[in-house]
Amino acid sequence: MFSIPIKILLVEDDELFRLGLRVRLQQEPELEIVAEAEDGETAIELLKQIPLDVVLLDVGLPGIGGIEACKQIKQQNPLLPVLVFTSHSQKPLITRLIEAGAQGYCLKGIAPEKLVLALRSVASGASWWDATATQEIRSSLSYKTPQLEPENITKPDNPLTGREQEILSLLAAGKTNQEIAHELCIASGTVRVHIHAILQKLKVSDRTQAVLIALQKQLIKSQ
Repeated sequence: MFSIPIKILLVEDDELFRLGLRVRLQQEPELEIVAEAEDGETAIELLKQIPLDVVLLDVGLPGIGGIEACKQIKQQNPLLPVLVFTSHSQKPLITRLIEAGAQGYCLKGIAPEKLVLALRSVASGASWWDATATQEIRSSLSYKTPQLEPENITKPDNPLTGREQEILSLLAAGKTNQEIAHELCIASGTVRVHIHAILQKLKVSDRTQAVLIALQKQLIKSQ
């Protein structure tokens, strides 16, 4: 799928765990660990020195911690995908990861093949949330949206075209560019053009935020 290896920054404070991850991921020809860090501060400094495609970030880091590190990484590099590693997928953590700008998370006990798939997905622009996280995202948005009577509110015009709504709905379902192109019978390049237009219209920097904003504003229907 990728002719050039995906360049990964691995941020993990457990040396043995980090070594095991590196050895396993380096077996994949399309993945390359180009740098490693034991804490968020070091990771943020490395971002300024090395071109990267994905950050694989442990949430339980010393120092500023994984959540704050993710937030600062996204502030510095809004288009750089961050995939978080965590031991538990508690709902409050999921909400904080979304607010920090993460593209998704993997549990530390995940099968190596699934981790590789998750890295590929976020590198291609998709997100990687499991069913628990997706449910939490939608219930959180539903809770935050005030339930006003229809006669007391005028719904804002939807800035998205019908095709853009279709594509954003498929993004919300976790589809990649190629899968969307196949489903809609259009070229992958056309999908990229539409996604660029969606990000511009919604004034966001990545797909995850676009999906969240669209669900919150009811620009697309929850699947």
